[in-house]
Amino acid sequence: MEYMTESTDRSPGHILCCECGVPISPNPANICVACLRSKVDISQGIPKQVSVSFCKQCERYFQPPGTWIQCALESRELLALCLKKIKAPLSKVRLVDAGFVWTEPHSKRLKVKLTIQKEVMNGAILQQVFVVDYVVQSQMCGDCHRVEAKDFWKAVIQVRQKTLHKKTFYYLEQLILKYGMHQNTLRIKEIHDGLDFYYSSKQHAQKMVEFLQCTVPCRYKASQRLISQDIHSNTYNYKSTFSVEIVPVCKDNVVCLSPKLAQSLGNMNQICVCIRVTSAIHLIDPNTLQVADIDGSTFWSHPFNSLCHPKQLEEFIVMECSTVRDIKRAAGAGMISKKHALGEVWVQKTSEMNTDKQYFCRTHLGHLLNPGDLVLGFDLANCNLNDEHVNKMNSDRVPDVVLIKKSYDRTKRQRRRNWKLKELARERENMDTDDERQYQDFLEDLEEDEAIRKNVNIYRDSTIPVESDTDDEGAPRISLAEMLEDLHISQDATGEEAKSALEAADLESKVTEGPGAVAHACDPSTLGG
Repeated sequence: MEYMTESTDRSPGHILCCECGVPISPNPANICVACLRSKVDISQGIPKQVSVSFCKQCERYFQPPGTWIQCALESRELLALCLKKIKAPLSKVRLVDAGFVWTEPHSKRLKVKLTIQKEVMNGAILQQVFVVDYVVQSQMCGDCHRVEAKDFWKAVIQVRQKTLHKKTFYYLEQLILKYGMHQNTLRIKEIHDGLDFYYSSKQHAQKMVEFLQCTVPCRYKASQRLISQDIHSNTYNYKSTFSVEIVPVCKDNVVCLSPKLAQSLGNMNQICVCIRVTSAIHLIDPNTLQVADIDGSTFWSHPFNSLCHPKQLEEFIVMECSTVRDIKRAAGAGMISKKHALGEVWVQKTSEMNTDKQYFCRTHLGHLLNPGDLVLGFDLANCNLNDEHVNKMNSDRVPDVVLIKKSYDRTKRQRRRNWKLKELARERENMDTDDERQYQDFLEDLEEDEAIRKNVNIYRDSTIPVESDTDDEGAPRISLAEMLEDLHISQDATGEEAKSALEAADLESKVTEGPGAVAHACDPSTLGG
């Protein structure tokens, strides 16, 4: 006896819509989707046009109740801000999806496509897609109001360095530009021996002070002055001042260490040359090539000063030069520099060429000097040194001449320099005639020292043609691979210039490609939307 097996594939039954009579699958409302949408609008109560406040000065959007946030176009942050504007109506429905609809950047419109669901009529779930139009309205934020007032500030940082040269300040300026630490400043004022940074909040000033402590050896003191107070609400209004003092040592300075500090650094000689100042003071002993790094706390525990200022640099001509191969190291000696070569040279001042007076010295520039080269150095033998550590030293241990760097033709170097640096927008009290010479010294230091150069953004100067990396004299130059392309943007993406450029491109595409080009130009994928 055989049994008949019935097929398990059964098609579901259909019913007729109670409104239009169209066959549909059964649902709790017994009505088709088209009729259900005509009867029920689940987006009712959700505004279709909302305004958003935007500050053109700082390019931030207003987020109620009192916050201004930075958002890029079509970013997740901007989408969250737009949804919060309609948070209360959206709480009555279920949000399934949200995304931006591409609009022209200069149109002052933001369109967000929303997909929502809601339970209607006997448990039926209806899904609907609609677009909310956001109108971007210009409104100046409170911070920009204070910037425009030019007299309002809550905190000021006074950065000072008691030196005659501004090399450290030029280096610090490039670090501030590279990491964007100048963005929160109300204004920057340059005075004779430093810079003043003004801020609208104490927190921004504290962040800047922490940045300075990480980039240059310094110390600071903080103080505050009471401006006003409200005894009823127990609120106080203070103005804070941070006094930052950078170590009074610059690159190419000759210093004399205390005996205790020299011994702790590996029995170095007390007379050393500062080869660079970054987050620490980098010293080299010209007699042994021994190097040491001194941080800010060590310096303030054992302070020392520069023996000579840059204006005392004299030009010497190399008469003889020989490289010292075997360097005798004392017990407990520290690290030896691998980038320098120890040399013994006889030099003569270019101002005393009519005499036969020559000076013998050891130098860390043995890898650069040849007979006949010009070199800059300090004449310690004929210099009045007013330093407590030098006065206690044996005169035999004080060298007659300390050579600092090789001298090149400055005019040729300026003419062939095919790169440039950016500068901070700041107020200047008075321009010293010596500032330009000091700035040229800093540019030459960048060309000669790769360790300093890697922390600085260098931009190619398109007005000067590209030449070889070294000139006829062998002066160091910055290679093209180390330079950045300088990007000039006259207006932002929402400006009139961008609008005219897009219109011109659209018109050109219509002329060259025919009617089909219009749809192509409006396609978001072709315009990076």
